Amino acid sequence: RPMCFATNLDKAFENIDCMRVILRCQAKNRFYESTQRLIQPRRVLCEAAIAHYGYSYEQFLAMQASNLRPPEDRERFEHHLRTLPDVQFTQNVGQHCRADGTVIDVSVLSRTLSYAGHRARLAAVHDITQAKLAEQELHRTKKFLDAVIEHVPLPIIVKDVTGLEADAHSSRFTLFNRAYEELTGDSRSELIGKTAHQLFPKDRADLIVRSDNEALRSGQVVLTSEHTIATSHKGTRLVTAKKTTIRDDNGKPQYLLSVVDDVTERRQAEQRIEYLAHTDSLTDLPNRATFVEYLAATLAAASRNGEQFSVLCIDLDRFKEANDTYGHLVGDELLREAARRLKVAAAGEFLARVGGDEFTLIVKGGAQPEAAEALSERLLAAFHDDFEVDGHVLPLSLSIGGAVYPTDGADAKTLMANADATLYQTKAETRGAARFFAVELAAQIRERRDLQKDLKSAVTRNEFFLHYQPQETITSNKTTGFEALVRWQCPKRGLVSPGQFIPVAEESSIIVPLGEWVLREACREAASWSQPLMIAVNVSPVQFHHGDLPRLVHSILLDTGLAPARLELEITEGVLIGDFSRAVSILRRLKTLGVRIAMDDFGSGYSSLSYLHSFPFDKIKIDRSFIGDLEHNHHSMAIVRAIVTLGHSLDVPVLAEGVETEAQHLFLRQEGCDEVQGYLTGRPFPIANYAQLVGREANAELNSIVAR
Repeated sequence: RPMCFATNLDKAFENIDCMRVILRCQAKNRFYESTQRLIQPRRVLCEAAIAHYGYSYEQFLAMQASNLRPPEDRERFEHHLRTLPDVQFTQNVGQHCRADGTVIDVSVLSRTLSYAGHRARLAAVHDITQAKLAEQELHRTKKFLDAVIEHVPLPIIVKDVTGLEADAHSSRFTLFNRAYEELTGDSRSELIGKTAHQLFPKDRADLIVRSDNEALRSGQVVLTSEHTIATSHKGTRLVTAKKTTIRDDNGKPQYLLSVVDDVTERRQAEQRIEYLAHTDSLTDLPNRATFVEYLAATLAAASRNGEQFSVLCIDLDRFKEANDTYGHLVGDELLREAARRLKVAAAGEFLARVGGDEFTLIVKGGAQPEAAEALSERLLAAFHDDFEVDGHVLPLSLSIGGAVYPTDGADAKTLMANADATLYQTKAETRGAARFFAVELAAQIRERRDLQKDLKSAVTRNEFFLHYQPQETITSNKTTGFEALVRWQCPKRGLVSPGQFIPVAEESSIIVPLGEWVLREACREAASWSQPLMIAVNVSPVQFHHGDLPRLVHSILLDTGLAPARLELEITEGVLIGDFSRAVSILRRLKTLGVRIAMDDFGSGYSSLSYLHSFPFDKIKIDRSFIGDLEHNHHSMAIVRAIVTLGHSLDVPVLAEGVETEAQHLFLRQEGCDEVQGYLTGRPFPIANYAQLVGREANAELNSIVAR
């Protein structure tokens, strides 16, 4: 509160309200007792001081002024008293000690006067402890806020817009935090106090001013569009900024706050995610999702404009065997090179990789299907030359199935189904070729679906039966065993060829229950023979990898009573392709049961030699494709000769399938082949046709005697 000084002490007391007033004798530097005339007002004032400091009245009178000071400050204060002017116009800010030792901050004003004939000094003491604390708190808060702004990871910019309510063109920068320096590489000291047009190129400065003005006028947070800025050490960066106006107590614009966000990495990551979502990472071609979107857009445009286009479904023939044989690294490189050749041959038409070794192509240019047929020929020609990958020479070919919009399908589902069905038919009949959907093919597709439907119920309706084909030694013509071959007597179709229904059964997994039935029936039949001949049963790759085959075989052997050593399971290389380690583990478990394992169709796959090295097969069966033209094809002769030699070196017997002529039999005998099987030695027939060989008649006579 304002304080009034007066020469009359009473007047001074009256005018200094609610203050701690202390009379001090200048000579003795002690608190002085007032005259009787002033006892009452002084006592009131002293009681306020007494209450505040906690000293008693007597203690106050016995104290010197310096006793109120902390001990370390008393000497300085004594010197200060000696130098005080008569009238102190400047506050003396220091500290006082209360009786309980508490230190308080005080502000003191004083002046000299004459009191009771003595030179005295009237001092007004104001406790500023709370004000000091508030000031310190304000300082800490300011320091804290400065530290926060300095350590905010986003660049912060402040501009002074005082008096600039509509146009920030002349506004000057007043603050940049550390994050701004780290982003741009600019020094704050060179930026503060300047305008945007003094610092930046005109186009960027104009952008800054426009967004500043928008923030000033709108009174809301303004988000600038993404734009690029040049930095001295990070190159070009993509940024955006949020701006808001800070107003004074009267609502007038005072500062403009901008928070900059560097979105460069975020946008790059988003672009990468977008790329991965629509692109096959291995081949850099569009993926299935992109193909579906593009096909939908192409359909919509063609429907509006009355146009035609073709869809080609493309499959790489024998890629899976190469991939499983030489490993995924070779397979991946093979796919990349195949995609490159396809892309070059496609000549700008939309090409996508939709899975594994499957590709699709949309052909929009030119008349259809002529343009698509011409493109198909270019695609096939691109694969005439072998691929060289990691030192391996790998032959690949294409199978292509095509369909034309709207002739072969007016919607995406029908169009793709027909193209895919055409591809499947191409792979089944003429690999390495291109075919387009036709009405006849539609009939074949329907027939195949009907066949699959009838197959599902054929097992439960006992429509299957077995034929048996003998296997003989080549030198003595002695029958060593029989191969069980399944046949299907369909009520609607009559006798269906195995070549017709076996692929359908494998495709639909019907082969699993069918294979179990064949294995059980063959073992049951062989167990009834009095002659302990071998019984050979084919195991399809699908059946081999389904469930627990060793457990199933063990169960069937126990149920039928067939000795394990009389059962020979014939597998193809397809069993070993894929999870090779698991396949070998299954084969070893089967061998543990005492079952024999034969390698069927040897020589027709990629790596028979490595398979023979990895597992001790009990027999090698030469594929019938090498026997059929044995008399006229020197390559077939050489291959058969090599296989027989290989078998003998491994001490594994070799059997030739498909032997139909005496000339073939003679060649095989001369080369040392161990066994033969084919029409020359016996066609597949019901076992009754071979009753004498297996000893069925003897069993019949024995049963008759027992019955009598």
